[in-house]
Amino acid sequence: MRLNRHVAEAPTYPLSRAGKAREEARARGLALVDLSLGEPCDPVPPLIADALREAIAVTPFETYPTSAGLPQLRAAIAAWIERRAGARLDPETEVLPTLGSKQPIATLARVFAQPGDAIAVSTPSYPVPERSAIFAGMRAVEVPLSPADRWLPDPDAFPWEERLAIVWLTSPHNPTGAVAPLELIAELAERCRHHGAILAVDEAYSELFFGGEPPPSALALEDLRGVVVFNTLSKRSGVPGLRSGFAAGDREIVRRLAELRVDDGTTPQLFVQRASIAAWEDEAHVVAARERYAARRDALVLALAPAGLRHAGGPAGMFLWLAVPDGDDLAAFGRLAARGVITVPGSWLGFGGMHHLRASIARPLEELERVAAILQAPSSVNS
Repeated sequence: MRLNRHVAEAPTYPLSRAGKAREEARARGLALVDLSLGEPCDPVPPLIADALREAIAVTPFETYPTSAGLPQLRAAIAAWIERRAGARLDPETEVLPTLGSKQPIATLARVFAQPGDAIAVSTPSYPVPERSAIFAGMRAVEVPLSPADRWLPDPDAFPWEERLAIVWLTSPHNPTGAVAPLELIAELAERCRHHGAILAVDEAYSELFFGGEPPPSALALEDLRGVVVFNTLSKRSGVPGLRSGFAAGDREIVRRLAELRVDDGTTPQLFVQRASIAAWEDEAHVVAARERYAARRDALVLALAPAGLRHAGGPAGMFLWLAVPDGDDLAAFGRLAARGVITVPGSWLGFGGMHHLRASIARPLEELERVAAILQAPSSVNS
């Protein structure tokens, strides 16, 4: 058996390493509080569950879904984009329903890069864009983020001379929660056009913001040439198991992604697409979820304060980005894990994440409040 060498040589998916600490804590009989994953914990909103049941009842399973997706879903997504970002997109040519956001993000490098090209990612960052570049045989170049720049990328820091094919921007940023202003997004888009690169923007956490204005969307740019945006119901509506999202923006990018699905069969199932219409059309369940997350975020900030761990990131997203007092994120991770509190060392998310921990707020409020008792007991994380 011959494994693709790019796959064989790729490092272990970083977030999977938390699983070992999780299992060790369970084996020791600790009351586990797992803050390592951004996985919603609330019940599925009733309107989505009802829509899914109705969709299953009327879906013909003997036919394939079309590669472009249901026109009704494309229209619902376009209408949401107009309400949310004030941008009018053509649902026929500029919007594509997808299997969540991870799948199209992982696909982009296979479609829009050539051998010898480079793909720019931030460090720290969500690992999928970098890993997808490696799997496609491309070079991933890392652009460091820093607290001095509020965890936002400096356009001058990108290696524009490196034959960049794709520049990745995540806003709100995973893991730091930083929100890119529209002016920064516009400058990156213009530089990408000048250098023949695509600006790919992951906006999966766009609806989880706390205080202030909603994060701006790249879809609000006047010029969407060379720009593609990914979003998903996984975080917005708390249904990651539905695997439903979209790609939108430059119509040529959208067309090429749709054409690829003739070969790889990754169009969402028809019943998922039908249920997704109800989710994109409703905002009440999103507002309610955001209020729950705000309470959880506040509770975890208070719970971690006695350990000297403070939030040092931005105002959005599903995570706290915690500055480690002595700078040793791996040691801090180990001390917390020894008490049954599982986080993610920032250095696992790239060298730019050193000296920090990522902690998810996607846990029940009572679990997050329990963290305070754990850390205030003898032998706390700083002992």
